[in-house]
Amino acid sequence: MNTPRRISPGPPPDADVQAADDGIEQGKRLIRVADDKGLSLAQRIANHFYLLSWKTPIHGRKLKGKYPLKLLAVPDDAVPGDARSGQAIRSGYVLFRGKKQPLDTLDFARLDLGPAFADHLHSFAWLRDLAGAGTREQGAPIAEGVMRKWLATHHETPSEPAWRADNAGWRLLFWTAHAPLILSSSDLVYRSLVLNCIARTARHLDRSADKAPMGLPRIVAWSAIVAASMLIPGGNARKLFGEAGLRRAIDTGFHPDGGIVSRSPLAQVEAIMALTMLGAVYDVRREARPAVLIDALARAVPALLGLTHGDGGLGNWQGAGAIAPATVQGIVQASGVRARPLRQARDWGYQRIAAGATVVQIDAAPPPVARLAEAGCASTGAIEISDGPHRLIVNCGGAGLEGAWIPRDLAQGLRTTAAHSTLVLDDCNSTALMPDGTLGRGVTEVELNRQELDNGSRVELSHDGYVRRIGYIHRRLLMVSGDGKEIRGEDMLTPAERRRKPAKLPVLLRFHLAPGVEPTLTADNQAALLRIDMGALWQYRTGSGVLTLEDSLWVDPDGRPHPTKQLVVTSEALPGGSSIGWLFKRVG
Repeated sequence: MNTPRRISPGPPPDADVQAADDGIEQGKRLIRVADDKGLSLAQRIANHFYLLSWKTPIHGRKLKGKYPLKLLAVPDDAVPGDARSGQAIRSGYVLFRGKKQPLDTLDFARLDLGPAFADHLHSFAWLRDLAGAGTREQGAPIAEGVMRKWLATHHETPSEPAWRADNAGWRLLFWTAHAPLILSSSDLVYRSLVLNCIARTARHLDRSADKAPMGLPRIVAWSAIVAASMLIPGGNARKLFGEAGLRRAIDTGFHPDGGIVSRSPLAQVEAIMALTMLGAVYDVRREARPAVLIDALARAVPALLGLTHGDGGLGNWQGAGAIAPATVQGIVQASGVRARPLRQARDWGYQRIAAGATVVQIDAAPPPVARLAEAGCASTGAIEISDGPHRLIVNCGGAGLEGAWIPRDLAQGLRTTAAHSTLVLDDCNSTALMPDGTLGRGVTEVELNRQELDNGSRVELSHDGYVRRIGYIHRRLLMVSGDGKEIRGEDMLTPAERRRKPAKLPVLLRFHLAPGVEPTLTADNQAALLRIDMGALWQYRTGSGVLTLEDSLWVDPDGRPHPTKQLVVTSEALPGGSSIGWLFKRVG
C-alpha cells in the first residue's frame, strides 16, 4: 500500500547520516488525496465484525500454543523514563497529563479514564518510569500488583482497547524489556501465566498487525512480532515472517525522507522509540540488525531533529506540545544515530532554516489524510521562530495531548488554523475540521520553492485551502537573512483561475508569541517591540492593516497550557488580490 500523499520525484536523503545530503530542492508540489474521507462504511463494518471474532472460540484456539518456560534474554531499554511519573507510581498512583489513577482502586474492567490514559495503562509504558525510579526490589511488587489485575481481566479474551494491535505491541515490548519487574515473583503459577500471555500476545499480533492503521500503530505491532521471535523459544519461522512485515510497515509508515505519514512529531518520537527497543533485542541476542531497521532509524532521526529549536526541544506541530529537549536528547541517544537536523523534509512537509542563532520552521505541506491522524491540524503555511534557546513565535499546539488541562473542546480548537502562526481568511480553517474529529476538505495541493542565496534563504509556498469555498489562493513568501537577524514575509491572496470573482472578505494574520515574550505596541498600531525574558529584543512591523494584541496560549510537553499573547493584523482580501508585508528584526 502506498503512502497517501503523492509527491513529485526527488532523491531521498543519503542513508549515511554522517554525511547526509539534505541539499535544498528548489521546486516541489505536494498533493493530498482529494477523496480522503477516512474509513469507508464497508471498512468500518468489516472492522467491527473482525473485532467481534476475537470473542469466538475460533480466535481463542488460534492463540493457543506452547507455553514458554522462560524468555531467552532481557533487552535493555535505553530510553530514559520520567522520574516524576515513576515516583508517583511508587507513591501509589499513575500520573498522566495531570490526571491520577490510584493503584489500589485500579480496575481494568471499569476504566473510567480518557482513551489516551487507558492506552497508557494497557501499553505498560509506565514500567519504564517505574524502573527508573528505584531498584527492582522496590518496583517489582508494584508492577506485579498491576500485572495481576490486568491478567485477571484481559488474559483470556482479547478486546479493544487492551488488545488493539498498537497497545498489544507496546505491551509486549515493555513486558520483555522490563521482565525483571513482572517476573520476579516466586509464584510459579503467576510466572507461567505471564509467560503464556506474552506468547498469546505474539500470536494475536501475528494475525492483527497488518490490520493496524498505517504508520505508527503498524510499525509498533510488527516490531513486537520480531522482538517476540527472538525472545520466545522456537521463533525462527516467526522471525522471517516478522521481518518481512516490518519492512512493509516501515515502507508504508515513513516517507522517503524519514518522516512518519501522520506528520505528527509525537508519532515520530514513538516510532523511533519502538525501533530503538527492537534494535536492543537484536543487540542482546548478538544478532546483526537488519538493513531495513538501520535505514529506518538513519532517516527518522534527522527528520525529527529538523523540528528542533535552539533549545533542543520540538516545535508545536500536528497536535504535539513542545516536546522537551531532555526527551528528544534521550531518544536520539538511545537510537545510536548521530545526525544533523534535516533542513528540508521534502515529503514529510517541514522546512527548517537555521541562520546565526535563529531557527525558522515552516509547515509546507497539506495536512495528513483523515485516516492517519487523530489530531491533525489545519496548519499549512504556519511558522515558528526561535532565537538561540528562546522561542519567539510559536503555534499553540497540544491538540493531541487531551487530558486534565486540555478538555475535548479545547483540543479541537487547538487544531484550527487560528491556533497557528499564519493567515486566516474569513474566519475559516484552511482545511475543514469535521464534527467527528477528522480533517475534511481544504488544502489538497501545496506549491513550494526554496532557494539558498548568498545573503540568506528564500521560501515561497502557496496552498489551495480557500479556493473551493472562497476563491482565493494563499501564498506566503519568507526571506531569512544570512545572520538570522531579519525575517521578512509577505502573505498574498490572489483570485484562483476558473473561479468566479471572489468577494471582499476579512483577513487576520496571526503570530502567536511564546511564553516569556513581552509585546509592546507602537502608537501607530503598525509595529510592536518583542522583549524576550532573559533574551534579545525583536521588532515586528506590518506593511498594511491594523496591528493589535490578543490573548493566546501555548501547550508545554506535559499537555499544560500557558497563557501568552498573539500579534493580530486585521486586513481585507480584495477581489483583485491583496497582500500583507511584515518584518521581524532583531534590534538588541
